[in-house]
Amino acid sequence: MDIAIIVEGKNDKSRLSRVLSPEVPIHCTFGTLNTAKIESLRKAVGDCQVYLFTDPDSSGRRIRGILHDVFPDAENIYTRRGYNGVEGTPEEYLIQQLEKAGLEAYIVYPEPTAAWPDAPK
Repeated sequence: MDIAIIVEGKNDKSRLSRVLSPEVPIHCTFGTLNTAKIESLRKAVGDCQVYLFTDPDSSGRRIRGILHDVFPDAENIYTRRGYNGVEGTPEEYLIQQLEKAGLEAYIVYPEPTAAWPDAPK
């Protein structure tokens, strides 16, 4: 896999994994970024293109800042402030943000339903 996504916690990972191909590695910081965790992330990510998807709160911004120092070429993916972090973001909005980041090839689109009569089939 040529990309890796870093999120804050297991609930963020679980939420994101519902709309991404299972082959996409999603790594968690678990809210702590000490030297050992940073090295573990660096090793796990390897040469992949990194995408940072943290919450829009102060903790998420702090983690994103630290990770940007470690992965200066990382791309950012954002969720809205009104949502309860990545884990509380609706799947439709997650998909929009992943598309905006150019990750269409890795998205698992939901099956069309009656609620989405014009959805592509």
